[in-house]
Amino acid sequence: MSAGPSVSGLHAVVLLAQGRTDGVALLRSEPSDVTRSFFAMAVAVPPIIALRFLNWEIGTGVPADAARIVTLDLLVYAVSWLSFVIISSRLADRLGREALWPRFLVTYNWCNVLANVMVLVGTVPGALGAPPLLDQVSQVVVTGWALWLEWYAVRLTLRTGPLLAMYFVLVDQMIGVVFTIAGASLGR
Repeated sequence: MSAGPSVSGLHAVVLLAQGRTDGVALLRSEPSDVTRSFFAMAVAVPPIIALRFLNWEIGTGVPADAARIVTLDLLVYAVSWLSFVIISSRLADRLGREALWPRFLVTYNWCNVLANVMVLVGTVPGALGAPPLLDQVSQVVVTGWALWLEWYAVRLTLRTGPLLAMYFVLVDQMIGVVFTIAGASLGR
């Protein structure tokens, strides 16, 4: 896989993260573009692994079964991501926005990469020993920004109102919570 799709996908979502609507125009929605956008899952793996290790560094240290835990994290991540892909497709169909869904999916896939990087960056102050208030504010700001980015992407690509976009984001977050809890119970 060439770096082309990842560079253009990341460039587009960085523009979106700045509130620029022209980011969506950079993302094509042909079937081959949709397929290539799943490369974003691989691009998002390093920040996810780094976040896990950073959290261990802040907390109790790296456990002896770190490889098993990271593998489980990555499985939860993939199943959660793909579950939302399926559910969002069905939601878009029911809302009469099936023609808009491919561009949404390309945008969603690349937004996930930036969101994972943002959450990782928001954890850095705590890892560096920042006061708890600064650490918490940092995490709240980047998490809020990541949620806003997804909401904004839904609004632009599926041409929805604010409440319907919020519904898509809530569905995505609930899927993540359910699979994270399931993964945690398997990891014991």
